[in-house]
Formats: sequence, C-alpha cells, structure tokens
Amino acid sequence: MNGVLPDSEIRHLIDKGAITADPAILPEQVQPASLDLRLGTTACRLRASFLAGKGHRISDRLADFGMHRMDLSGGAVLERGCVYLVPLMERLTLPDGLSAVANAKSSTGRLDLLTRLVTDDGTEFDRLPEAYDGPLYAEICPRSFSVLVRPGMRLNQLRLRRGQAVLTDAELRDLDAREPLVGGKALIDQGLGFSVDLRPSGGDLVGYRARPHSGVIDLDRIGAYDARDFWDELRTGDGRLILDPGAFYILVSRESVAIPADCAAEMAPYLAMAGEFRVHYAGFFDPGFGIGAAGAGARGVLEVRCHEAPFALEHGQVVGRLVYERMAARPDRLYGAGIRSNYQGQGLKLAKQFR
Repeated sequence: MNGVLPDSEIRHLIDKGAITADPAILPEQVQPASLDLRLGTTACRLRASFLAGKGHRISDRLADFGMHRMDLSGGAVLERGCVYLVPLMERLTLPDGLSAVANAKSSTGRLDLLTRLVTDDGTEFDRLPEAYDGPLYAEICPRSFSVLVRPGMRLNQLRLRRGQAVLTDAELRDLDAREPLVGGKALIDQGLGFSVDLRPSGGDLVGYRARPHSGVIDLDRIGAYDARDFWDELRTGDGRLILDPGAFYILVSRESVAIPADCAAEMAPYLAMAGEFRVHYAGFFDPGFGIGAAGAGARGVLEVRCHEAPFALEHGQVVGRLVYERMAARPDRLYGAGIRSNYQGQGLKLAKQFR
C-alpha cells in the first residue's frame, strides 16, 4: 500500500540490507514513522554550504569547499555561524518505488541548529529520489548557539514513503469529521492551518528569543542548562510581537493538534510569499502525536526566524500548516506510547537540554 512506511516496514528494510550502518542500527532509532540518523566520527568545516549536483559525489566536492577535518570521537564544538559536513553512520540502498525525505529532530530545531541531509547526486536538501543508493551526510550550521557533539548523536531523521501519500483537502476534511484534528473549527487549505498564540490563558509569557552571545551547549546534557542563560523571555499584553531581523524565537501555536494513528504530518510554511519570517526547522509529526494519556491535542512549537525587516506578528495570525500523509500501515507503536517522546502533550516548551 502507498504511504509513509511505519516502524515495522523500516525494520524489514534494515533486516534485508536496504538500510545499513556501521555500527549496526539500534532498536531505539526506529520511530513510529521515521528512522533517526546518527553522526559519524568526523566533521569537515566548510567555507560554504553546497549540493553535490547531478553526477557528482559529496566526497569529490570537498576539495572545493572543505577547510579542515575534525575528529568527533572525544567530542568537538561546532561553532555558531560556521558550516560543517558530517558523514552519517547510515547508508541506503532503496528499492524501486521508495523515496525518502529528511528533517531535523524536534530538539535540533528548537536549538536553532540548522541540520539538513545531503547526498551524492543531490540537487535538493533533505530529499532522496526513488531507489537512492549511497551514503548520507548531515550539513550542520549552528545559528544561535555553539554545540558540543559526539559520534552517534541523532540530529535528524528520515521518513520513507511509497508512492503518493499526501491527503487532499477533501480527504483531510473527511478525516477531521471522523477524528477531530484540532480543538475547534479546522482551517483546511492545502493542509491544516495553524496560528500563533500571543494571548496565553495562563499569564503573559508568549515565547523566548535566543540570546546572541551564550555559552556552548552539550547536546547530551538533558535538563542541564538554566534557560535564562540562553533565552530572553517574551511577554506581551496586547497580543502583538514585533520580530527583529536575524533573531530566533520559540513560540507556540494557538491550536492543539492531533495526528491519528493512520497518518503522519509535516509542518510547512503557510505562505512563502510573505517572506519576512521562516516558521519551522523541525517539521515531522508522528502518528499518535497529541493523542493518548496526555489528552487529545498538543500544541505545535514554532521555531521562527525573522528575515530582512521587522515584522509585526498578531495573535491568531495564521503562520503555518500541517500537511497530512497516510501511513502505508498502522505503526506498532505510536508517539508517546512506551517510547521516549519528549514533547507529547506539550505547550510552550524549550529544547530538552534546558530546565
């Protein structure tokens, strides 16, 4: 059946050698609708981001763009504002009919850690064509904070799909009628629209802005850092926030959203022509998000970067959409059900490294 591959099919691909790794893939890398990818043992500092291009291998282009190599084995700092290329431990030999898309993991995006998948013959970031056969690389650019990384860290994830999987607006309306996707009237237009919450019910804290000259963050240290050393709190009483050019913000959606068990979703900008801000860095939502013991619906955290001009954001302004895809089969485990899902039932929340 066409659709996003669930955990059982991902494990089958691993068993038959279509997905390999050195060292071997760990069971906890397999998520309900994606596979976590691991950093390898070296990084190459680049003078510029690049794509391999048709007919070229990443390794051949490093002579043009590489500056120096770093050993990650004992831990190494990736500095803010620099671009790095890290070979990943995983390798793909996809069968005909299977393509893949990658995205940063939630905590990666909330740290403003731009992480994109690049491949041999690649002409797009984060997109792998059908039957791709080759190595995988992560391009990493820390935008707000320098970070300490080690081999095996999982900064991005891969979602595999067979054929066309995106739900049309008509199909999405039918789904919402059967299993409500938001806690109110659903705005459906090329996906499920969502807006920004700048009038919270429990006070006036609406978000956080990254402080520009903070210390290094060790990505392995969970709950280790005082948020005040890295973030400024944002408070407003009038439902309006003016975004500063170049600044990075953590905000939250007004709507609580749910992803049914037979669907997956990806966050996408609502209107690219607006042009003044980017709404997301980490966009995969797994089956079961917002459903279960934590209650029906969870807010979407918005990772926002303003571009050239100051931009006034208003409460309830539509800023993004969730594009829903059908699963090829229901996953064995749902998001938040017996797996380490850090953001189930979330509201406004920073990355897991902060307390």
